[in-house]
Amino acid sequence: MSLRIYNTLSRALEDFVPLEPGHVRMYVCGMTVYDLCHVGHARNTVAFDVVQRWLKASGLRVTFVRNITDIDDKIIRRAVDNGETVRGLTDRMIGEMYRDFDALGIERPTHDPRATDFVPQMLDIVRTLEGRGLAYRAGTDVNYAVRRFPGYGKLSGKSLDELHAGERVAVAEGKDDPLDFVLWKGAKPGEPQDAQWPSAYGAGRPGWHIECSAMAGALLGTTFDIHGGGADLTFPHHENEIAQSEGAHGVPLAKVWMHNGFVNVDNEKMSKSLGNFFTIRDVLARYDAQTLRFFILRAHYRSPLNYSDVHLDDARGALRRLYTALDAVPPAQVAIDWAQPHAARFKAAMDNDFGTPEAVAVLFELAGEVNRSRSPQQAGLLKALGGVLGLLQEEPRAYLQAGAAAVDESWIAERIAARAAAKQARDFAAADAVRAELLARGIVLKDSAAGTTWEAAA
Repeated sequence: MSLRIYNTLSRALEDFVPLEPGHVRMYVCGMTVYDLCHVGHARNTVAFDVVQRWLKASGLRVTFVRNITDIDDKIIRRAVDNGETVRGLTDRMIGEMYRDFDALGIERPTHDPRATDFVPQMLDIVRTLEGRGLAYRAGTDVNYAVRRFPGYGKLSGKSLDELHAGERVAVAEGKDDPLDFVLWKGAKPGEPQDAQWPSAYGAGRPGWHIECSAMAGALLGTTFDIHGGGADLTFPHHENEIAQSEGAHGVPLAKVWMHNGFVNVDNEKMSKSLGNFFTIRDVLARYDAQTLRFFILRAHYRSPLNYSDVHLDDARGALRRLYTALDAVPPAQVAIDWAQPHAARFKAAMDNDFGTPEAVAVLFELAGEVNRSRSPQQAGLLKALGGVLGLLQEEPRAYLQAGAAAVDESWIAERIAARAAAKQARDFAAADAVRAELLARGIVLKDSAAGTTWEAAA
């Protein structure tokens, strides 16, 4: 089966064929770097990390661009409130972002452009749109005239009248229509100098939407294969990107539009604006990064993801079962044979719109086979398939023992030896007391024909 992807633009699963044979060009909207990333951001970045991993595993070359928005109103306000420069704030937050992403095993994109490095390209697009009658000046601002672009609404599937009536659209002074959006924002009195750029329209800064059109066009070309982002970006951000890019260049912006689902807390979307968010840093203080990644991948990228400690605890226990199979049977180094039955089912799942829930189910089938057969080859396949998803690459014993770092390993070894001596003397009460003592310290003993091992309690 060839790869099929759900295209938001067509609202259908489509066979995916790159525009350039063997090479996929993909753009994903990245972070606005004014604060720490939350679990919603983790969901987005893990989802598209797996997309690019599977494209590569399928033998394709991938040019992956994930932008960084390092100038907007929120960033300026935060920098002023903190008494620091805009660049100082964004440099610091980019470092914190990559600290979280690296912990989650998210591979670096081919390019991670900062918006502020592409202001000249943004101004070129604004001038082109103005020359084509799709943009107009309003004082020191430049706005996009939405009703002059015939295709507006095709991504969200709504007519202009529906969008006007159904969305809360800010009406700014100088706009011809409330749906119009800003391409260039004139500088306001008192705004920091490092938040302003010279232009033919006067000093100012780009609007949010124009940033992605400029960066995508500069790094991937006027038409590319995949444009991704969170479902909340479908309208207005991605709709406006289409209007800008296609209005300026006269060709489709992206062949396939992909959107990941929301993270919900108590059936309400997680977001900073609602105040119901958990930062990645908060979660990693309580759960290991592999557990968070595994929790995200157990759900399909387009479905809602319900966040709770109960679900994370369940994910941690399930992931430990996979690592336990690899701990019991050391994996051989294997190259994946996609004709092998487990690998073939894994591939079929991933080729069906990156079906990670079904792919994870195959990992559990394979772990069961490893436990029955004790085959290093099967264990090697389990590890290799897990690696395609960015999972199961840690040393199994180290992973299973993580969380018990505060307990001296030599002391654990002494207590295990004491328990063995008690069992040898048939003093089973003393042996049970040692097991209970270790369990109270978060240590679980595992007895087998090869001897006794231990791991941290889940």
